[in-house]
Amino acid sequence: MRDILRDFSIPALVTAIEANYCEFWAFFGRSPQVELHDDPEMIWLTSGIPHPGFNGVFRTQLAPDDIDARIGETLAHFKARRLPMLWWTGPSTRPTNLGEHLEAHGLTHTAEPGMAVDLLALNEDVPQPYGLEIEHVRDVETLKKFGHAADIGFGMPDFVGKAILDIEASLGFGHHLPRHHYVGLLKGEPVTTSTLFLGAGVAGIYTVATIPEARRQGIGSAMTLVPLREARAMGYRIGVLRSSPMGLNMYRRLGFKEYCEVSHYLWASEADQGEEISDGA
Repeated sequence: MRDILRDFSIPALVTAIEANYCEFWAFFGRSPQVELHDDPEMIWLTSGIPHPGFNGVFRTQLAPDDIDARIGETLAHFKARRLPMLWWTGPSTRPTNLGEHLEAHGLTHTAEPGMAVDLLALNEDVPQPYGLEIEHVRDVETLKKFGHAADIGFGMPDFVGKAILDIEASLGFGHHLPRHHYVGLLKGEPVTTSTLFLGAGVAGIYTVATIPEARRQGIGSAMTLVPLREARAMGYRIGVLRSSPMGLNMYRRLGFKEYCEVSHYLWASEADQGEEISDGA
């Protein structure tokens, strides 16, 4: 069994929120279709997909004396490939004023709360949406259902969804992996998704998306609880996530609390400036 975090102190939770996110993207970077750079100073990856959510910098530990040169060098890598990207920062980012430098380079800032919950204190007293069937993604055919619902829930173009599907399929399936996808169906049609990532000793929740016509029925809550219950059954004690404004109240109702602020800084060409990042919950 993987090492499981049992330290509920605020510093430990903040560290786990950031570390789970970095490990999530490092796993994505294992695909032969993704270029991953991982060293003590920086983790970044490029997927080749022209969407900022799948290209970016996920950890930064740089000396302040050459920060602007390093930012310029890193951005040049994405610009040369014409790939919009997100540069993520959090409490562990160094230098602590990295965001100011990124904005000086023309990147635009958005902040989100990093949240955590004791899995033994989840609020599970929420109604199960009528007719919702939740499947664990274990093969390519079920992955296609997952991709269909996620594409609509996130409002992603078909060509982006297909590229992500190919990458996810290349990473494989199985309980031995840290990443587990779930798809929810109503009347046999895929309408919602979620993802569990086991890393940094905690259970991370990702890809919570519901198609617009199926929202506000408690489906997002159900899709969040299922992977958290499975993680709890495996012995995990802490769930973590980052929340968009759309999902914040839902996660609070389930028992999640805010422990830190995480930010992303968007670089995009003028043609991509209208791109939005949402969790689709």
